[in-house]
Amino acid sequence: MRPIFITATNTNIGKTYATLKLIDNLSQMGFRVGVFKPIETGVEDKPVDATLLLERVQRYNPKFKNLTPFDITAYTFKLPSAPFCANSNISITKLIDKYNELSSLCDILLIEGAGGLLVPIKTDYFMIDLAKELNSKLLLVTSSRLGTINDTLLSMEALKSRGIDFEWAINLYQDINSFDSVTKPFFDTKFNKYLSLEQDIKQIIKLLIK
Repeated sequence: MRPIFITATNTNIGKTYATLKLIDNLSQMGFRVGVFKPIETGVEDKPVDATLLLERVQRYNPKFKNLTPFDITAYTFKLPSAPFCANSNISITKLIDKYNELSSLCDILLIEGAGGLLVPIKTDYFMIDLAKELNSKLLLVTSSRLGTINDTLLSMEALKSRGIDFEWAINLYQDINSFDSVTKPFFDTKFNKYLSLEQDIKQIIKLLIK
């Protein structure tokens, strides 16, 4: 089964929250789920996101029981920055090798990116390029905060320009009091129907694995 690459319109939008929901729901559907955090920055003692993801997967998939958070990442860096700025010598081959290793332990591998789609890994290789190289089905998480219309449309344009198969969903947790007036009218008109992580996770999964 194709992997699912979870990305967002920017950092702190809800990639980890979305990935945790996917782990729970896919596992409860009977899939052996695995998880991969290719690169995590801002790591002091241990990778926080990778730890959360691994602990959740370990509830369901015994093949991940003996792994550590560092086992489900290819790179961790102390500097809280774009991967390229944390280390300009990242090997794409190492990322692919780790992907292949973890894929062998599950039916479906969830890959959580870092930041948004155009976060640089190399000077000319971005998170969006990794998602395409892994032939992933992609979930784009967008926010409900002011500015998300622009961020959402730009991210969609980038995905379409590279021919990447994607679904998208809103994480309704920021600017909730103003969302209905500031953002929702455009989304209602432009998209007619759109999904939220909170209310529509099962429908999101159906679209991702169809």
